[in-house]
Amino acid sequence: MKVLFISPHYPEEMLDFTRGLAEVGAQVYGVGEMPKAALPAKVQRHLRDYLQIPSLFDEDSAVRHIVQAARRIRPDRVECLWEPCVVLAARVRQELGMPGMTPEVAIGFRDKPIMKQRLFDADLRVPRFARVRTAREAFEAAYAIGYPVCVKPVAGAGSADTYRVGDDAELRAVLGAVERHPEINLEEYIEGEEFTYDTVCIDGEPVFESVAQYFPKPMEGRNNEWITPAQVVFRDPYQPALMPGIELGRKVLKALGMTTGFTHMEWYKKPNGEAVFGEIAARSPGGKLVDQMNFANDFDVYRETARAICWKSFEAKPQRRYHVAALFKRAMGQGKIRRIEGLEDIKQRLGPSLVVTDLLPIGHSRRDWKQTLLSDGYMILRHPDFRTCMDMMRFAIATLRIHAG
Repeated sequence: MKVLFISPHYPEEMLDFTRGLAEVGAQVYGVGEMPKAALPAKVQRHLRDYLQIPSLFDEDSAVRHIVQAARRIRPDRVECLWEPCVVLAARVRQELGMPGMTPEVAIGFRDKPIMKQRLFDADLRVPRFARVRTAREAFEAAYAIGYPVCVKPVAGAGSADTYRVGDDAELRAVLGAVERHPEINLEEYIEGEEFTYDTVCIDGEPVFESVAQYFPKPMEGRNNEWITPAQVVFRDPYQPALMPGIELGRKVLKALGMTTGFTHMEWYKKPNGEAVFGEIAARSPGGKLVDQMNFANDFDVYRETARAICWKSFEAKPQRRYHVAALFKRAMGQGKIRRIEGLEDIKQRLGPSLVVTDLLPIGHSRRDWKQTLLSDGYMILRHPDFRTCMDMMRFAIATLRIHAG
């Protein structure tokens, strides 16, 4: 089994997906812009070979380079789990006449207005939306939908450049902030809690399902530096309070024509219990959610996703043992990390429930909190009891302090 894997080193979780492919018996041929010698050793050891191309984002040129190499390599699969290149992978498959997601299907997981229109046509609950290219179109759409509205890039990822807008003045300011995007998706703002629905699918059928909740909504965490974003993967997603989102997600997969691979969907639960679709991508989630799934189930979903892609099999049995929380801490102040407080208190109270601590070392420059969810350090903790897990998460958020200066 030969797998051409686009961007095997970035984002960070791709290193483990590359490992997973090799561990299930695939010969992995990486594709990217970085020179092979500059790739992390963790990914190099799992590659059979590597193709460096001038750019992944000049899509027409990338298709030509990859197809030319693929005709020599003769891969069995062309895969990508990084959102900006999912359509690229689909175009390469089409050129080669290979199985897998087509460009027509892939664009439904990438272009938000197309995505929502397809789901609206399938009679699924989506926010009212409009594709807008000019300020005039944006104001017309806002008046038609009614404030508050949500503004986000058509082909964005995560919550980058995503804003809640409550009136004309806010919309005018936000349009200036997103003007580098040629078009945006403007949609109804849904009041309620925000969750994920994550799956590994084989031929469109979920063989693994997971649900997480964000604390607070990603949009709020993205736009307020003082917030410590956090998220919890539920031990058992099949509980009555979460089933409306799972049922919605399964219908979304069918309506959009999902094939084999990972999906990451976000949905809202309104105060009345109604589940409303947010968006979906045909790739794995970032922000350590995949690691949280592993800690919740005591298995390796990186390897099992690779097994599904290569052999259409998912052998691991999810254990559903733990609720798993992750929190992402931002330093107070600017410059270099000078002091970390509260870490020993957290270790003492949480004990073995604290499974990952990854904080920037003293002397390291602060990260740009607007560009990375990981911020200046993160922790992952787990516990079988939900209330206890939440209490531990809140304690860690309140106790950990990172100072920069």
